[in-house]
Order: sequence, then C-alpha cells, then structure tokens
Amino acid sequence: MRVLVVDDDGLSRDIMTRTLETYGYEVFTAANGREALEILARGDCRLLITDWVMPEVNGTTLCRAIRDGEFSSYIYIIMVSVRNRRQDVIDGLTAGADDFLVKPIDPQELRVRVRAGERILALETRDLTIFALAKMAEARDPDTGNHLERMRRFSRLLAEKLAEQPKYREQIDSEFVRQIYLTSPLHDIGKVAIRDEILLKPGRLADEEFEIVKTHTSRGAEALDSALAAYPDAAFLQMAREVAVYHHERYDGQGYPEGLTGEQIPLSARIVALADAYDTITSRRVYKEAGDFASARRKITAGRGTQFDPDVVDAFLNVETQFVGIRNRFPDVGCGDAAPPSDAAELAPAAP
Repeated sequence: MRVLVVDDDGLSRDIMTRTLETYGYEVFTAANGREALEILARGDCRLLITDWVMPEVNGTTLCRAIRDGEFSSYIYIIMVSVRNRRQDVIDGLTAGADDFLVKPIDPQELRVRVRAGERILALETRDLTIFALAKMAEARDPDTGNHLERMRRFSRLLAEKLAEQPKYREQIDSEFVRQIYLTSPLHDIGKVAIRDEILLKPGRLADEEFEIVKTHTSRGAEALDSALAAYPDAAFLQMAREVAVYHHERYDGQGYPEGLTGEQIPLSARIVALADAYDTITSRRVYKEAGDFASARRKITAGRGTQFDPDVVDAFLNVETQFVGIRNRFPDVGCGDAAPPSDAAELAPAAP
C-alpha cells in the first residue's frame, strides 16, 4: 500500500514517513495540498494523511478538491491536526476526511488508522473486481445490456424481503444481503468458456449445443475455485461459487449440474435463479423477443415449488412492483429494448 503524507513541517513529514516505512508502507510526501493533488493525479496513492494547516492549499481545501475531483479510485483521507475540539473534528469530516488524528501522533494509533483505511479500500477493490469479472461474461453477448445491474438489484430485493420471515432472519443478515448484491453478477462467469457460435446462436439450441452451454456452471466453479484456493476464508467468494454453480438447479431436482432438490440448493442460488429467470423472460435475447411483465409473473408463479423455491416466489410477488421499476429504470439501451411485448419465450431450455 502506498501512502501519501502531506505536511508543510519537514520534521512531522519525516516522523510519519519513518513510522509508516517501519510498518512496511511505501511513502510519498508533499509539502502542501497543491503538490499532493499533482501526486494523486498520477494515480500513485489511494491513502492520504494530510495536515490541516498548510500554505497554498490547506487540509480542508485539499479534501474538498479530492472529493470534487475525478479520480479513478476512491482516496481515503486521514486528517491530522493539533486541533481537538469536537467542532474541529466535525469540520474536517464534513470537508471530506474519512478519519481524524490529533497531534502529537502515537505510532500505534497511526498504524491502526491506516490499516482501517486499507480495509475500506480493499472493499472497493473487491467490489470492482467482482463486477469486472462479471462484465467479462456479459461482454460476450451484445443483447444483455443492463442485465447485471438488474440482477444484483433483483437479488438484493428478494433477500431483503425473505429476511422479514422468521425462517430466514438468522440466515439472512445485512452481510448476506450485501454479498448477494455483489456476487449475483458472477452467475454466468463460466460463459466466457463457451464458444460464440453456440453462445450467440439465434434460435433454439440443438441438444448437444445445450449440453455444452450447461457446462458454464462447472466452468464458473473452476474459475472461482482458483481464487478460493488462495483465499479460502473469503465468504464473498464462497457465495459467488454457489451462485455460479447452482443457479440452474430446480427446486424439484430437475435442474443442473447436480440435480439438487429443495433446500439442498444454497439459498443464494435459489434467489438468483428467480432473478435470472425474470430478467431473461422480460429481456430480448438472440433466441427470443422480450416478454411482458404479466407473462413473467405467470411463468414465475407456475414454477412455484417446481422450478423455484416457494418462499422466493412469494417474496417476488410481494416486491413485483419494485421489479418492474428496476426493469424500467435499467433498460438494455442499444439493443432495441423497450416495453416488453405481450408474449414471452419459454424459460428453458433455450435460456440457459
């Protein structure tokens, strides 16, 4: 992690630099806010420790300039000052700082605050990495448009509604909701391994072609298993794998790849299965035109207890209006998306 230390006092800069280097950080320095902005513009640092009182561009002005600027990544700001009144802290945080340290700085406290900033930045990196991976699969299909954005919102909405039921209150907490929002876009990551002539084929697939497409679930697992091997305790990777492998399982056991039934299917995958089906029905694809919302509702309810978990279907019926709102808010611009017509294609097997 590279850290930028900004202070017009050379001794203070040196002390913080030596302290941070002792803890293994690479440190850049600047004597004022103007120099700091030049360094940040190069993209060298994402974590900034800045003094409050400086010539040319002071700490609060620097914070505002960063928050108003167009940087490629979020910059975590720790404000440092001899001021310790409550209003000073409020003013610093209002200007855009993320944390506040009072001089003289304790080395251990500095280390803890910087590590806290690292954790926040790691979350952003995780989120961006997940969505970038998902975009790799989506980019293969010119008709998918805002599919990933709708999917993550549909999935979060279903999870939040299920959490209201006593049966799920212990299983679905705020972290589960956050993780399904983050990982649901990875449901089709395995499609990067499917040949274009099959994946993008107009019309229905031949049986042997459909069998190839079905392997995107196991291919997705293979892609995520390598990440899990490096980070076995990463809960979001565990859920991402569940979603990628099992989102085509059916509640009645007639799905793939393992033919799981009922609650053998991970809850995350049961949620994503319905979200994916709804979006498929109401979207144009190379093999079909878009179906209307009424048709989507009929097909979802017809699959209650067979294709879909009954609890997830009931949650959907309670939030259907929000589903429609999301679908309208994030259309597939550029691929002819509009208000869905009256009929929808069948869910399977043409919509793997």
